Amino acid sequence: MTHRPVRPADRSAEKAAAKLRRAARARTGAIAYHTAGAAIVLFFIAPFVIAGLSSFRNATEGQTAPLPPWPRAGFSVDSYRTLDTFGAGIWQHTVNSALVSLSTVVLTVVVSLLAGYGFSRYRFPFKNTLFVLIIATLMIPFQSILTPLFIILAKLGLNNSLFGLTLVYVTLQLPFSVFMMRNAFDAVPKEIEEAARIDGARDLRLLVRVLLPLVLPGAATVAIFAFLNAWNEFLAALVLLSSNEHYTLPVLMMAVRAGRLGAINWGAVQAGVVVMTVPCLFVFLLLQRYYMRGLMAGAVK
Repeated sequence: MTHRPVRPADRSAEKAAAKLRRAARARTGAIAYHTAGAAIVLFFIAPFVIAGLSSFRNATEGQTAPLPPWPRAGFSVDSYRTLDTFGAGIWQHTVNSALVSLSTVVLTVVVSLLAGYGFSRYRFPFKNTLFVLIIATLMIPFQSILTPLFIILAKLGLNNSLFGLTLVYVTLQLPFSVFMMRNAFDAVPKEIEEAARIDGARDLRLLVRVLLPLVLPGAATVAIFAFLNAWNEFLAALVLLSSNEHYTLPVLMMAVRAGRLGAINWGAVQAGVVVMTVPCLFVFLLLQRYYMRGLMAGAVK
């Protein structure tokens, strides 16, 4: 039995056909990948689009459910005017939330930066035990210590105070923040610090001028988490604040969602959602390039 020899032209045709099949499979896979990604993106963006469109419906449409979300009678700011009639006004409550959130960010970043540097670079008795105790507080439910916190703030004269609420938020945020900053400092080679000390840099100057730019992703991650937690926190603000002019935005939104005499203004609710969402998106987009690097800090070590 004789075999017909494979000619070079046949071999080239087979290679070309195989290459076309691989290209078709790759193209099909790319289309499926991007289609699935677009569907997921639309799924997550849809609530923001619905809230944004619903917030611009007029007063009559604002009384109805927010679906369909688009304004049928044209765009209007009636919902934002209605939102401003709740509590002490939307601007007062926004300022309260901004003051508490920004103060929480500043205090949390400063304290966790110093604590993380100390745990990473210094040796002192019971260092590991103290660090484990700090991390262990993450397992304590916040609701279980709310009453003791209320009593402590009352004894200190900080009850119904934005500063007292800020101290509570900083306390709750510090365990995670210290953990993040210690990992960030551990990822920095000690040779850099030794070289800076040889050049005459001492502790505070070394921390600010040399190490801070290197651990900036970790500090940005701490700032993002501190801001989001303080901006969106509801229970502590509700319990620890008692005067209307001190309430933060989440407490205001509870009143808006409850409605007046059982009537809910859905336009005002969606307007409040937009007001609360925009600062969170702004902060995250501003610091997003540091976010992933901050979460990965110290992972290799």
